[in-house]
Amino acid sequence: MKWWLGLLALAAVGAWIGSAGNAEPETASPYAKWKHGPSKAADHFPIGVWLQAPKNAARYQRAGINFYMGLWKGPTEAQLADLKRAGMPVICDQNEVGLKHRDDPLLIGWLQQDEPDNAQPVVDAKTKKRSYGPPVPPREVMARYERMRRRDDSRPVFLNLGQGVANDEWKGRGPQGKLSDYPGYVQATDVVSFDVYPVAGIGKPDGENYLWYVAKGLDRLREWSGGKRIIWNVLECTRISSSQRATPEQVRAEAWMSIVHGSQGLVWFVHEFKPRFNETALLDDAVMLPAVTKLNREIQSLAAVINSPEVANPASVKSTKREVPIDTMTRRRQGATYIFAVGMRNAATRGAFTVPGLPAKATAEVLNEGRTIPVRNGRFEDDFAPYGVHLYQVR
Repeated sequence: MKWWLGLLALAAVGAWIGSAGNAEPETASPYAKWKHGPSKAADHFPIGVWLQAPKNAARYQRAGINFYMGLWKGPTEAQLADLKRAGMPVICDQNEVGLKHRDDPLLIGWLQQDEPDNAQPVVDAKTKKRSYGPPVPPREVMARYERMRRRDDSRPVFLNLGQGVANDEWKGRGPQGKLSDYPGYVQATDVVSFDVYPVAGIGKPDGENYLWYVAKGLDRLREWSGGKRIIWNVLECTRISSSQRATPEQVRAEAWMSIVHGSQGLVWFVHEFKPRFNETALLDDAVMLPAVTKLNREIQSLAAVINSPEVANPASVKSTKREVPIDTMTRRRQGATYIFAVGMRNAATRGAFTVPGLPAKATAEVLNEGRTIPVRNGRFEDDFAPYGVHLYQVR
């Protein structure tokens, strides 16, 4: 080889090594191990709705929902046919009908019994009186999980737990329920989620001061699983059985603090039981429906960023009020640094951010707010309203 060809070859190798060294790590789907399951696309974020009639699938799709979780007394053949016509994937019970469709990619997961960690209803054989017994033991939940996997291991198993994951005052576990049971529950599934509805569901008159229960529960799920389970959570957007409900701003805060604290999928609980039963309360809400639709689309537009690997040197932030922390997630994608930040208490504060690895001068675009902030030597500041959410793209 002529000497100059050798130099060109060495230069090319050096350039490739340099490029590879600076390249952003590829996104690995958490669902890659299953033949069937939630979408493996890097730009997809699972956003579901709990226990809804298939006839409304198209309306939920227009609201940014991309899967159903649970089917009332199903799945039935009619329910699955309706969902197939709508192109709406579903996570459902592993009954006889479901198993007949085990080769159908429409079924993206199997659903365990909901909230086994709560006290379970029992009926006295003699008096027929209804009461509550202990929670389902973790060993029994594990046995169910293993049976489900033996019948079909081509898609993940999902388990949703109750608000006792985050709310230590919750009496719904009954006297025999213990916090120490939760690591056992978490091991008995592939994807674990929980539901806590701070405004409408924890029985406090000032539930708006406890939105941070959402983050607390996700942190616990991650701890109990040792980071080895996919974690999701269920969010409020209606009154449920309360006279109170979260505002659109509070709902947005709950969603983004979920993502910042590691949730890889969100499910909306959209029922109301008082003052009357309404299965589709979200669809009938002229204020909340457009807010949730906008939020779902916002999350989906940033899915590729959310799904990107954690960065080695994330941004840090110091709140001017110690009692009002600001929690953040940092990602890098296509040459930009993204910082998703949420004020974690019901009070205003100001955050001072430090972002490693930036040039001396940069600009933070505050996404969907129509404003920018100059970044100097990797630092910038911003104001946060109570439970404020800011999504920054820094270049």
